[in-house]
Amino acid sequence: MDKDQVFLKRAGELVAAGRELHAQGWVPATSGNFSARVDGARIAITVSGRHKGRLTTEDIMLVDYEGQSLDGKKPSAETALHTQIYQQFPQANVVLHPHSPAATAISRKVSGRLLLENYELLKALSGIQTHQARVGIPIFQNDQTIPRLAEEVAAYVREYPDLKAYLIAGHGFYTWGETAEDALRHVEALEFLFDQELRSL
Repeated sequence: MDKDQVFLKRAGELVAAGRELHAQGWVPATSGNFSARVDGARIAITVSGRHKGRLTTEDIMLVDYEGQSLDGKKPSAETALHTQIYQQFPQANVVLHPHSPAATAISRKVSGRLLLENYELLKALSGIQTHQARVGIPIFQNDQTIPRLAEEVAAYVREYPDLKAYLIAGHGFYTWGETAEDALRHVEALEFLFDQELRSL
């Protein structure tokens, strides 16, 4: 498969993810952003300001691992949060960032870290084999200076390298997977778990 074919395959996966997440009400208006690793030099990412339920391959662009545009289009303002994940998690090939209701609400009710434990659905997260797992989801304060926020996340990952996802207060969450299917499964499972935690409050 040549480079263009790989890009188109990844772009198609992101378009499909957008439709699926929008159908669930998890990327309202033009919120959220998605990306996929194309190769060792390029990342496919959603163009800034696009409605995620109406994406086409024209709404997916290429950036390098420093977040610089490779095709003249304008990437998401949060590109640095995506490149940080790819740099620190070699197994991550797809990153999804929805603004889902439960995630957004719980991030305003809890500060510091949300601890998920003794949920059967934790096994939907890659690498977890038992409901007895304890999964910490850090909650970072929203910051319009994205490189600063990306460095804060990077510092957390250096201390907790088994991170599965993170929340941004009043904003949404980031999660990732080896495949688009894995990342979508993580989004669905985490949104359910965030909703359960919200109900328990």
